[in-house]
Amino acid sequence: MSPATGPVVVVGDALLDVDLRGSSGRDCPDAPAPVLEGVSAWHRPGGAALAATRVRDHGRDVVLLTPVGRDAAAGDLAALLGDGVTLLGLPLMERTPTKTRVRADGRTVARIDEGCDGVEGVASARAVARALEGASAVLVADYGHGFTRQGAVRAALAACAERVPLVWDPHPRGAEPLAGSRLVTPNAAEAGVAEAAGGDALRRAAELARRWGARAVAVTLGEHGAVWAGGDGSGALVPGAPVRAPSDTCGAGDAFAAACAAALAAGAGPGDAVREAVLAASAFVSGGGASSCAVPAAGPGAPLREPTAPGPGTAPGPGTAHRRGGGVVATGGCFDVLHAGHIDLLHRARALGDRLVVLLNSDSSVRRLKGAGRPVVGEHDRARVLSALDCVDEVVVFSESTPLRALERLRPDTWVKGGDYEVEDLPETPLVRSLGGEVVTVPLVPGHSTTELITRIRGGGRDGAAVR
Repeated sequence: MSPATGPVVVVGDALLDVDLRGSSGRDCPDAPAPVLEGVSAWHRPGGAALAATRVRDHGRDVVLLTPVGRDAAAGDLAALLGDGVTLLGLPLMERTPTKTRVRADGRTVARIDEGCDGVEGVASARAVARALEGASAVLVADYGHGFTRQGAVRAALAACAERVPLVWDPHPRGAEPLAGSRLVTPNAAEAGVAEAAGGDALRRAAELARRWGARAVAVTLGEHGAVWAGGDGSGALVPGAPVRAPSDTCGAGDAFAAACAAALAAGAGPGDAVREAVLAASAFVSGGGASSCAVPAAGPGAPLREPTAPGPGTAPGPGTAHRRGGGVVATGGCFDVLHAGHIDLLHRARALGDRLVVLLNSDSSVRRLKGAGRPVVGEHDRARVLSALDCVDEVVVFSESTPLRALERLRPDTWVKGGDYEVEDLPETPLVRSLGGEVVTVPLVPGHSTTELITRIRGGGRDGAAVR
């Protein structure tokens, strides 16, 4: 089969994994628990977010569609993804799922789960369908939070499975894999077999393929590799690659499923995909597993990472009115020293649809447009202030002089600018229209200019003077 173009879309439950690492030389006097000293916090992507980074490491562009909360953890998760992964965070939860492990001298002594009770909001069918447009393959990374049970999600995935490979990585508390899936990847426990089962595992894979209506099922067997079986009677045992004393096997299943999705997107058949995935999962475990993906937790003032930083906006609920056709509305600018004119523009833009995304010029972009004395407020703080507004659902920081690349990825239904611009003169107009969107301008509140405001604050001083 020939390789497909377009990104691999990962759909599922993303987690923020936090490690609190410390050393202990004594236990509590009142309980059999270690006393930790020198504690440091480390962040790493988990669940669907980890799977997305594994697909990216196979050289594929990735779109991650996942529910997130209206909290700082959503921004922390976005910052972990890095280049090559576009986060489409649907604000359907109050809190982003976060699992915090307390570790003493490398040993986990406790875990604190927050926001893991399930998805509270309902995903927009249009938003899900748009996210899957142009996919070369789809990977469902189900962690049992209920997102893949939603009717709109399942309908969009079923339609996509008719066009491109769909890999489904199931969970014991998750949804049933969709019929028509190209490959389903349960582990041995999920399949109900022992890791050393061999022939029994092969027969079980064939049974599950028939039960789920999948074209093939691959059962991972830990150090023993994997078996796969197709509905047509094909199948094989793929031995595992040697791994010396693995210290952390967490995430091996995500690495396996991600490699399968990348291989199928490149045109491989199920047998070749499973062979590549066994090698990839072994290499992942040999390299330290999920722990190798951890980075020190960013402190205050740390820069946001492109491409996205989801904001705490409210997802439209059932019965929400659609204005001017509804859908995704985008606006952009520097938003340096936020003022009443900005707030009015943002509220007017949000009223034109169901979701507002703000494309924010990075610090380097602002300097090119406004001069060396700007911005007054850095991109991290500007993004956080915008994200705190109820009318803003998401903030995307871009580094170019114009947001054309960001618009091409986002494909908004409506692009909004202030009334001091002429629609036909905007550099974004041809692109937005070519993508099927509409460009509109809204009246501005008179007497509100960021440049004039900054000049007054600086007492009429030259650009670059200290702000008093």
